[in-house]
Amino acid sequence: MKKHGILNSHISKVLTDLGHTDTIVIADCGLPIPDGVARIDLALELGTPSFLDVVRVVAGDMAIEQLTLATEIKEANPDVLEQLEAMQIETTFVSHEEFKKQTQQAKVIIRTGEATPYANVIFHSGVIF
Repeated sequence: MKKHGILNSHISKVLTDLGHTDTIVIADCGLPIPDGVARIDLALELGTPSFLDVVRVVAGDMAIEQLTLATEIKEANPDVLEQLEAMQIETTFVSHEEFKKQTQQAKVIIRTGEATPYANVIFHSGVIF
């Protein structure tokens, strides 16, 4: 059994298989998941697990080059935005509609129990060298 890092075998496998510039999405419980994109559903009930808890754990085990967020998060969810900005990773903002289009290219969408608006992020894989 793993002693450190992500214990969820599905997430661990996805992170191991990522290449440079591949993307994954961590999403609130309301983000539509496009047909053909793998889903890892962690949602247990509203709020559990939280978006930020999942972001923290995945970011601790992934080389992230860039974040993509919906512009709407700036007004609708400034508390979550503040936590994401604290990661000090280059961030791109797009409309929520464009964000949903970009999720079609993701290797996986990890669905959380989060129930606050626009708590969604695209992680762009970096390299460890």
